[in-house]
Amino acid sequence: MSNLKKSCMVDYSEKIFSASKDELKLLPKDGIRTVVCYGHFNVIHPGHMRYLKYAKTLGNCLIVALQDDAMLQDPEGQKYFSQEERAEALSSLHILDYVVTLDNGNLPEFVELVRPSVMVLGSEHELDKNEMVDNAIFILEKNEGEIIYHAGDTHYANTDLLHIKIDDLEQEKINLYKNACRNQKLEIRKLEKRVKKIAESNILVIGDTIVDQYVGCDALGMSSEAPVLVVRELESKEYLGGAAIVASHVRALGAKCHFISVIGNDIHANYVSKELESSDVNTYFIKDDSRPTSYKIRYMVESQKLFRVSRLKEHKISTKIEDLIIKKINELSPSLDGIIISDFVYGVITERIIRGIKNIVKENKIKLFADVQCSSQIGSVLKYKDFDLVFPTEKEARIALDNNVEGIEWIANKLLDKLSSKEVLVKLGSEGFIAYSKQSDGFVLKQHFPALTVNPVDVTGAGDSMMAAMAGCISSGGDLMEASAIGACMASLSVREIGNTPINKEQLSQFMRYIDS
Repeated sequence: MSNLKKSCMVDYSEKIFSASKDELKLLPKDGIRTVVCYGHFNVIHPGHMRYLKYAKTLGNCLIVALQDDAMLQDPEGQKYFSQEERAEALSSLHILDYVVTLDNGNLPEFVELVRPSVMVLGSEHELDKNEMVDNAIFILEKNEGEIIYHAGDTHYANTDLLHIKIDDLEQEKINLYKNACRNQKLEIRKLEKRVKKIAESNILVIGDTIVDQYVGCDALGMSSEAPVLVVRELESKEYLGGAAIVASHVRALGAKCHFISVIGNDIHANYVSKELESSDVNTYFIKDDSRPTSYKIRYMVESQKLFRVSRLKEHKISTKIEDLIIKKINELSPSLDGIIISDFVYGVITERIIRGIKNIVKENKIKLFADVQCSSQIGSVLKYKDFDLVFPTEKEARIALDNNVEGIEWIANKLLDKLSSKEVLVKLGSEGFIAYSKQSDGFVLKQHFPALTVNPVDVTGAGDSMMAAMAGCISSGGDLMEASAIGACMASLSVREIGNTPINKEQLSQFMRYIDS
């Protein structure tokens, strides 16, 4: 191993050190404020990144002291990756300067040799005392080091582009994706076969229909009368939105698709009917004169959205309409493999509808999926208890649990318990998502999949496309991790152009081949 530079900027291959005395002597000391983090980092996800990013602000050299295999004590079986594999994954992160592999729990000896200025531990260590960690803290403080407990700041945006070039960041995301697939023993080329099997499924989509209009504008400047931005409309285009685009994605991927929704008696309803009919989606629409078809207008200059205007009614549907919907689901249920609820909290998905669906599913082997978009409306993901898979954003999960303090791991595990669910997927916007699966022995298997498109054109509908692909995969026999790998690619494709357009199986397979190249 070559000598280290004081700048701490080294190649990935040079970032991994063992905790031997001779190697640790090579770590920089003079003029360097060293920060140490500690843990097993079995599956790296954005919760870890927030923790590491916070730690990085406290000094100019960030080192992770990595637990050895013996310390993990895995009585359930091979649930943890080897220290070598974990170290390799950590070394690929641009935010880290060094990874030091500990041996036989020698954290105190490591702290004595390195003498960091700061050691940052996850907030769980403050309550869950450990003799080895306590000894390390004693040595740290004896050497005038500082101990900080922190889980990382909660945020819903990403600042990576401030620190790394876009091409390098995109490659890092692809590497993370490939590592995720390797972790779950998935071969990307074999996942293409799983995409083809989606065509064998029969899926019902139910939820709020939305029409999205995009208005392209020319920015004229600021009004002289008031501080108001003045634009001139150039042209506009309409797209399917809400549950309607979910149904279009499902059909484009080859699955047989039925769609149930409530629409108004207006021109927008006619547009939706015509578009879905041309896509070969089997529709069952109930017209309600009291509820105009939801219509959202986005004004934009080039790819930059200025603001959105929504025309909609949010009152719940009548009992008569509920009866019609439940009757139709009953008629379709014997042939269904999956039911997707796309709930924008505009009144179509009522508690009675949810109960009716759950009662129907008890009599048939039908997978249940739900996405409730309540970050800007009043709603809660907790109403989808006992579903096979739900798709909340981190913000929606935190709102449901009334918690903005704990780390993402705590949030996900609490959500699994509250939902009585075996699986949940937490969407993290530009950081991708984390898939969680509770095993029969109680162990929670998790995997982070990154957002593969670094500089998206339009993020509207990314979650809709991902849910359609994942529901199709699971309904046709795939598991959560296979579906997640496919869903990550589907979402990446959807954000590369303006507006929601159905993504077909050929486009998806081609993109997966590009990622694998």
